[in-house]
Amino acid sequence: MTVWDDLVGQERVSEQLAAAARDADAFVTAAASDAPPPEASSMTHAWLFTGPPGAGRNQAARAFAAALQCVSPDRALGGAPGCGFCDGCHTALVGTHADVSTVAAVGAEILVKDMRDTVRKSFTAPANGRWQVILVEDAERLNEKSANAVLKAVEEPAPRTVWLLCAPSVEDVLPTIRSRCRHLVLSTPSVDAVADMLVRREGIEPDVAVSVARATQGHVDRARRLATDPAARARRASVLKLPQRVEDVGGALRAAQELVDAAAEDAKQLAEEMDGKETEDLKAALGAAQGGRLPRGTAGVVKDLEDMQKRRRTRTQRDSLDVALADLTSFYRDVLALQLGSRIALANTDAEDALERLARSSTPESTLRRIEAIAACGEALDRNVAPLLAVEAMTMALRAG
Repeated sequence: MTVWDDLVGQERVSEQLAAAARDADAFVTAAASDAPPPEASSMTHAWLFTGPPGAGRNQAARAFAAALQCVSPDRALGGAPGCGFCDGCHTALVGTHADVSTVAAVGAEILVKDMRDTVRKSFTAPANGRWQVILVEDAERLNEKSANAVLKAVEEPAPRTVWLLCAPSVEDVLPTIRSRCRHLVLSTPSVDAVADMLVRREGIEPDVAVSVARATQGHVDRARRLATDPAARARRASVLKLPQRVEDVGGALRAAQELVDAAAEDAKQLAEEMDGKETEDLKAALGAAQGGRLPRGTAGVVKDLEDMQKRRRTRTQRDSLDVALADLTSFYRDVLALQLGSRIALANTDAEDALERLARSSTPESTLRRIEAIAACGEALDRNVAPLLAVEAMTMALRAG
């Protein structure tokens, strides 16, 4: 299994990255032997990965980082970097490689203080003599100050530093940054490609794999979670019942409250899993005894961690609501397809009775207004409107049609 195997339906991108990894390996090999570097190379110091949600932007960037750090002995025998088994590949893929730094948005934005140490590290030599790789998973969430810090680092990078930026579209990144990056566009994988991956990699039954791949419209991570997590399937089933529960004002408001509560519960579960351990680990690192007082002057460090954890809980709740909005959009898209007599395959075949009932009792115009209401809810959440207010406005609009 190579590092490219997780890039579902991205053969063209995999080929480009594999070629760049081979040239990068030739560069490192030449430098180690004092030989002249290759004259032509497809390798560069900054890359921008764009594509719709679920296409695998972050997976592609991490696979490339692993290939750059590959230390497989097979390379000397003509093997391509990115074996997937050596220590370099494995640690890069799981996020523990000393020379692969990952930055992801904890809250709504990537703050400059979150980038400061990473930018400083980008100017240092790699510990293992290969590449210093900086992976920014949510480049669209860089605010003005953090984006300017990245720009300065990308403009004049260290000789062995590679920046990998991931964003939904090229317009989400500052023009001055994207002009210095090589741009790779990932596309939404086909339903068949996602289903095949679930069968091969997760051992899912073929009919179940096709069903969840179609339900998530090619979103690889969500398809994997639906196929393997009963709780995720239960949450989706609950969301798909929402259109039937908004027939009166009370039902619409109750449905909104339950949707927000479910998202908050997701955030709470993640916090319970991570926050306590992070806090105890930090206190131990600062020298506090088990259950004892913190050393003087360290309270500010703990406060910074608590602020980060609060931002992460907010982001987790928002991500959960985003998934619910996507499921609702796909539901009404199926309703519209039935109303217009379209031949496209339905995404939500497990709710076909409800789809047909709503298609008969409403018009295409009202279905389009409902889809617009869901999009408006997402935009309101982007503007930091209180989740309950945004979702209540949406459910009332779904009721009105």
